[in-house]
Amino acid sequence: MHDYRADKPIHSIFSNVLFFMKMVFKISPVLVLGECFWGVIMRLPTRVISVIGVKYVIDVIANGDDTKKVVIAVIAIAVILLLTEVGNWIYREFIFNIERQKMLKGLSHMMYKKAKELDLSSYDDPDFYNNFILVIQGSGESVSHILFLVQRYIGEVVSLITIASILLTIDPMCLLIVIGIAAVFTPVSRIIGNLQAKRQIENNKYHRRADYFARLFYLQDYAKEVRMNDVQPLLIERYNDAIDDVIENQRKYVRKIDFIYFFQEFGVQIFGFMFLLPLYLGYCVLQKHSLSAGDFVATFNGAFMIATSFSFLTVGVVRSFSESAKLIEKYREFLARGIDIKDGEKEAELTEPKEITLSNVSFTYPGNDEPTLKDINLTIHPKEKIALVGYNGAGKTTLTNLILRLYDVSGGEIKIDGEDIRNVTVKSHRNRFAAVFQDFQLFAATLGENVSLDTVTDRERAEKALSQSGFTKRVKNGLDTHLLREFDDDGVMMSGGEIQKVAISRAFYKNCPYVILDEPSANLDPIAEYNLNEAMMHAADDKTVIFISHRLSTTVNADKIYVMENGRIIEQGSHAELMVLGGTYAYMFNLQAEKYK
Repeated sequence: MHDYRADKPIHSIFSNVLFFMKMVFKISPVLVLGECFWGVIMRLPTRVISVIGVKYVIDVIANGDDTKKVVIAVIAIAVILLLTEVGNWIYREFIFNIERQKMLKGLSHMMYKKAKELDLSSYDDPDFYNNFILVIQGSGESVSHILFLVQRYIGEVVSLITIASILLTIDPMCLLIVIGIAAVFTPVSRIIGNLQAKRQIENNKYHRRADYFARLFYLQDYAKEVRMNDVQPLLIERYNDAIDDVIENQRKYVRKIDFIYFFQEFGVQIFGFMFLLPLYLGYCVLQKHSLSAGDFVATFNGAFMIATSFSFLTVGVVRSFSESAKLIEKYREFLARGIDIKDGEKEAELTEPKEITLSNVSFTYPGNDEPTLKDINLTIHPKEKIALVGYNGAGKTTLTNLILRLYDVSGGEIKIDGEDIRNVTVKSHRNRFAAVFQDFQLFAATLGENVSLDTVTDRERAEKALSQSGFTKRVKNGLDTHLLREFDDDGVMMSGGEIQKVAISRAFYKNCPYVILDEPSANLDPIAEYNLNEAMMHAADDKTVIFISHRLSTTVNADKIYVMENGRIIEQGSHAELMVLGGTYAYMFNLQAEKYK
């Protein structure tokens, strides 16, 4: 089992930002290059003008030169600034917005693909799941913020080098003062960045809990429970507890962050740029007379521009990028999450049903001490109809999950036609099965798409599959009817039994040799249940069927019934054989039959 917390990598700020930019560059190189270019264009011209342009105008006026030179300089400055703004508008409207959407789409595809590959055990890890939610939900906002920081970083670097080169020719000491001030307070920013990142990560955990209880008030699945029971005070109390945790977490961090930030800003802005730097410039003007009027303004403006750039590149970068780097670290952890259920070297053939054998199979869920399944041995012959029965928690669903390789066995082996299922690719293995789970779901899509679970639907197969499942509801647009009202006000809502029939039709639609049904008739009335069983046996005549049921009337016609208890198979045989045996199955069946009588 992959231990998420034990081998969590720690990367530097630079490493994380570089990783992120490489990832984005693969998706949209135009966006990355464009942001780097416009990071320079949007900063450098105005800053060069504030130093050289202003110096030129002041020197012309101070020396009594031709005022036409001033007019020409002002016009040139205006034209440069106008072209910069027009260029930025064109870039934002026609390049940035389009490329940004492409990048977000590509990044989402990358995240969703990884999410689909994750083992189910990953969802059982609370720490990883918190980061999972943080990555999936925060992609758009985080990406935009990091791109802005990189854009500004590039612009500030080029501006710093350019303005520092100009200032160096006028007064090197001023440059050293600015650099020294910013360098002294750089370590403080790292502390702030780390605190901000910790605050956001902890807040995400509390927000996820609050969001859960908030959703219960508007999710359709919970609407009846909320209205029919006095559960509202409990939900509100739990929601308030989560929000109180957020508030307390904010208090814990904000006080520290604000105090440290005030100390940093006081040192850089008040002491450095409002006291120390003006004191030195005043000395140069009044005592040394080493600066002219134009030099004075150019030096002061240049020093301020350098201070701004250097403050961001040291104090600001550490503070801002430290927080972003922590989030990028979560991306890296998510993308690097180990996968325990790995592909074998072979491709499983989609052929006629073959023999399935389970030999000494055991399984323990991650984090549990006691095994859920113990020493399971059974053989399923081609085209057999197998029923798994037993009390809740006996291990029935876990057993089918192992056959589907949603989890891998802890011990023993599962073979199909003599080949260990771990020797074939996961996708080709699962393609051999159609499965309907207890917690099946409908999607906000058409009826046909809900049956085929694909972008392309074979209409004849879909209609036949719906008929075999007993679905008889008349819908206006047939297979093109939209289900649910998530995005369509005219979407069709269905009863629990109708939903289950749609879910079951997926098993009939899929062209595969094996079918697994977990409680296939749980929401059906007795007549619909009988019709489903008849249809299932007829439609799946050429398939191997494994079904779990608590209604033992559905197991009567099964070729073989396995009774499970505490993770073991305690009885097996046909209905008639088990009734003669007079054990657990016979007791359960008679108990249910008595209720019907």
